[in-house]
Amino acid sequence: MDKLSDNARLLGYAGILPQVLAFMAVLKGGPAGWSAEALAFGYAALIFSFVGGVWWGLGLAAPRTPRWIFAVAVLPSLIALALWFPWMVGETWPGPELIVLGVLIAASPLVDRAIGFGPAGWMALRWRLSLGLGGFTLAIGLMVH
Repeated sequence: MDKLSDNARLLGYAGILPQVLAFMAVLKGGPAGWSAEALAFGYAALIFSFVGGVWWGLGLAAPRTPRWIFAVAVLPSLIALALWFPWMVGETWPGPELIVLGVLIAASPLVDRAIGFGPAGWMALRWRLSLGLGGFTLAIGLMVH
């Protein structure tokens, strides 16, 4: 298997930047704070759904696909939608939902490891990106909870 390209690593790390900026805006407070909370949730939910798509693609590309992979691959989108629902109906949001989303993103490489397929360097990058995005998402959730 090929090593990950420098481009993949660089753009992967750049993908954490929106959450870092949202974290800084929440820390600063003021009128932009609530918007930053909503941005943090939306971005984390979007990336979590993207991760499910990656699992789907890995499942298709793997020579021996675990039977459960496609069911697990649709869960991130469904979970993100369910976590958005309280806000949609006017309930308290997004603190607890950000906490749940942050934990799930941080733990998501466990699924990659269970799949057991990916290019060289994939797991190291996945752990770093997931802990980075998940950690910032969790921190924002704890700040606004």
